[in-house]
Amino acid sequence: MSRIPFKRRLLHPKFMVSWVGMVLWWLFVQLLPLGAQFWLGNRLGDLLLKLNVSRTKIARQNIAVCFPDMDPQRQELMVRDTLRATGIGVFESGAAWFWPNFRLRRHFDVIGLEHLKLAQSSGRGVLFMGIHFTPIEIGAACVNTVTSIDGFYRPHKNAVYEYVQAVGRIWRNNKSDVIPNGDVRGIIKALRNGRAVNYAPDQDYGRRRSVFAPFFGIAAATVKAPAQLARAGNAEIVPWVTRRLKNRRYEIEIYPPITAELTGDEAQDAAVINRFIEARVREIPEQYLWVHRRFKTRPEGEPSIYS
Repeated sequence: MSRIPFKRRLLHPKFMVSWVGMVLWWLFVQLLPLGAQFWLGNRLGDLLLKLNVSRTKIARQNIAVCFPDMDPQRQELMVRDTLRATGIGVFESGAAWFWPNFRLRRHFDVIGLEHLKLAQSSGRGVLFMGIHFTPIEIGAACVNTVTSIDGFYRPHKNAVYEYVQAVGRIWRNNKSDVIPNGDVRGIIKALRNGRAVNYAPDQDYGRRRSVFAPFFGIAAATVKAPAQLARAGNAEIVPWVTRRLKNRRYEIEIYPPITAELTGDEAQDAAVINRFIEARVREIPEQYLWVHRRFKTRPEGEPSIYS
């Protein structure tokens, strides 16, 4: 685990276009007010709906299987709202990585910070369990202005994007650090050192790392990592959620630890985590990242939901 060093190879001419793009993105989010970025995000979502791209089809199928009792017209409205929320999330990533702290602080409130502080006061680490709502990126940035949270970065085919993303997730707090995605030893070490590590488990990472547990009544491949990491790192699992409000503010809610609900049985523990996530998604379903193929991995013999 280490802070991200700048590598000289990123100055190679082949990355010039990428750097120009990043500078333009930086200027864009600095000059445009948040309301204008919301408007553009909505229009991007409308364009995705009109073009009926693959992510649109995935969102439509996810919503259809998760809300089977909802009439088709309402489902389609949720698809539209989901794509708009996803479009806004694209612009929010720029604000999350590039906005100065004073500007970001104008737009959010934190509820339940005491739960995180209490868990850390005992010296234990915290697996800060996020949920993939579309404003998760800006929510993590907001949290990092009030307390240090270690983040992740994953390898990307564009090295400039990878570097900017990694730095963007930790620069707001000089006590925050970054861990390469998949560095299990690094995560456990951070937890044992009493740190808070941001981790969102609600995506399909394949059969090898998962067990099947119900999510909206559907058997979903659910990673075993949260319970395993909590045990190995002697850590609490503290969930948190970011909600995008109608007044262009963000509400970050931190919940009490759910560690005590875990039993050590992998399937039961996955079900506990999925129940919590599903309950939060039902509160603001249009802001969830339905464009992800959450049900990609199927139990043996079951056909694909997305074919």
